[in-house]
Amino acid sequence: MLDHIAETSASAAGQTRASAFPPGVAWIDGRFVSMEEARIPVLDWGFLRSDATYDVVHVWQGKFFRLDAHVERFQRSVEKLRMKLPFERAELEAILHACVRRAGLRDAYVEMICTRGHSPDFSRDPRKAINRFIAFAIPFGWIATEEQRRRGLSLWVASIPRIPPASVDPTVKNYHWLDLVQGMFEAYDNNAESVVLSDGAGHITEGPGFNLFAVKDGRVYTTDRGVLEGITRRTALELCAELGLETQVAPLPLETLRSADEAFITSTAGGIMPVGQLDGKAYTQPCPGPITSALSQLYWSKHEDPAWTTPVDYDSADS
Repeated sequence: MLDHIAETSASAAGQTRASAFPPGVAWIDGRFVSMEEARIPVLDWGFLRSDATYDVVHVWQGKFFRLDAHVERFQRSVEKLRMKLPFERAELEAILHACVRRAGLRDAYVEMICTRGHSPDFSRDPRKAINRFIAFAIPFGWIATEEQRRRGLSLWVASIPRIPPASVDPTVKNYHWLDLVQGMFEAYDNNAESVVLSDGAGHITEGPGFNLFAVKDGRVYTTDRGVLEGITRRTALELCAELGLETQVAPLPLETLRSADEAFITSTAGGIMPVGQLDGKAYTQPCPGPITSALSQLYWSKHEDPAWTTPVDYDSADS
């Protein structure tokens, strides 16, 4: 019976293997492998306890966008979690370039990860764990479909509050997503496409993989607490300043978001994207709104600006 199950499972795996993983290249345990081969031990604390940090930078038309900012935030996160990388920044960046180059990608989603790792004797003392660095590059993926980006995402404000920052520092990019995942199911149950969580006291925090902005009477609002300080969030604020738009970075009441003229989300996986509905109610401005549109256009134009981009090293010889 067990032999039959094993044979059946192996056959099914062979049939689905081609589509089970996106094309791409990973770096793990000192070597480059296909995405299918990229594995961590089941005893790694990153798997067992979500004890890990990561960052994601994208490549667009052969150029990293804001690579410096992403690597610097990743290094800060590693330090905050009392982990150590096995090499200096230059080698880290070289690995990211090599993942993209080996994968042959011009538009890519590039992730760098540091897990707590595991200790040789499976000790519960995190100081004994040998930290593990992983990186990979896969084709660029959007947080919203083309249709959603055109008409605006439908968001739902979940009844589940975000993990409080006093418990888990949200400025350290992490995999503590159970609150977000449960919120996503609540959104789907209410025919929405994604979710945003509050702090449990009437203020908006963030969604799964994105920050949120509200626009009211020409002023742009976003929260200052309880969220990952996204690089695209920072970019949006800088672009607002470039366009002469007034911004307010402060606690964001749910009522401000509900009564806004327009709203948008920001993410490395798509940039600046419009919100069309909140809890089933559409915003008053046609979607995307004028400020969202202006910011999005300026955002993508910056992908040609040498001050904001780093060309991928496609010419180095890979051994």
